[in-house]
Amino acid sequence: MQQDKHPDYHEVVFRDRAAGYAFLTRSTATSDLTIEWDDGRTYPVVDVEISSESHPFYTGKARTVDTEGRVAAFERRFGRGAGQGG
Repeated sequence: MQQDKHPDYHEVVFRDRAAGYAFLTRSTATSDLTIEWDDGRTYPVVDVEISSESHPFYTGKARTVDTEGRVAAFERRFGRGAGQGG
């Protein structure tokens, strides 16, 4: 394997400020900010907008779309078979 071909892969903390959640993993992401982790070591920290703790799909707070109700409302408004000549 060629040396110096791949980016630096190191431990990084990703922090979701909205959910107050952070996790330690390995990544090529870099940051000037640092955080002291539970093990007493200091790691670079990358702030993210959304994570599995705050994403509606993973938290079970996703909205379900009522497509059948939307179709019925469209048919009430514009009539059944609109655009088919009559």
